[in-house]
Amino acid sequence: MKKYEELGFSDQFMFNKLMEDPKLCKRVLELLLQTELSELTTPIAEKGIKETADGKAIRLDVYTKDSVSGAVYDAEMQNLNRRSVDSLYLPERSRYYQSAIDTAELKEGDDYRKLPDCNIIFLCTFDPFDKGLYRYSFGEYCEESPGLMLQSRARKVFFNTLSCNEKMPKAISCFFNYINTGIPSDEFTREIEKMVEEARNNVEWSREYLLQKVWRRDIIEEGREEGREIGLVEGRAEGRAEGRLNELVQMLENGATEDILRKYNKATDEEIATARERLASSDEKTE
Repeated sequence: MKKYEELGFSDQFMFNKLMEDPKLCKRVLELLLQTELSELTTPIAEKGIKETADGKAIRLDVYTKDSVSGAVYDAEMQNLNRRSVDSLYLPERSRYYQSAIDTAELKEGDDYRKLPDCNIIFLCTFDPFDKGLYRYSFGEYCEESPGLMLQSRARKVFFNTLSCNEKMPKAISCFFNYINTGIPSDEFTREIEKMVEEARNNVEWSREYLLQKVWRRDIIEEGREEGREIGLVEGRAEGRAEGRLNELVQMLENGATEDILRKYNKATDEEIATARERLASSDEKTE
């Protein structure tokens, strides 16, 4: 696991944080999509969407809208992190992300035509389809008449930063090289690198990274393991609940705020209150 001061633009945490800057987000999207955009609404990093109580929640890396057209953009930085390409389920994920965004955007009583243009963008540090292309764009067309497009205004675009395709614009080539190596080679990537260097000195972000990465990987897994052990004896549901409670207690004990628990664990007020009671009870016994 990288230390915070070692993070680069291609690391998901740093990518999410820097892309919350509307100007940078706009320039990156314009570069990748090779089109001009209007002013963007303030990008939201790790935007959570869950439309039903028992539905699968998603957390979008960077979510923003064109302030004029209303078009939605979801930009995802995707690293393999020792996993296989197939295990990432990118096609299925892009489908689910689009459906979740559409569901969240269309309100009760709205006409279907109010659905905004939806752009799902995966910036991959590997070749997602093993064809050597630097860009894979997918729309919807008629199988019987390939020239007939569905015009649903939804598209999914996957970028392969490892591509050596000579036809890609030079600016994109420099951007991809920067993502792969961390070495800037033009004005834009030098500007991004300056932002990265400044971000590495951001104490608040450093602490958030520690909470998000270390606690979720180590402490939370410890709580889940305890929950699994209890579940073998008392039942899976009860074990999961106990493991989740232990995880919240341990995070509180290590200084996590209630906002952190709500943001990264989707903890309810009731769960937080129960965890605080458990922690207070534990402290009393220690005394």
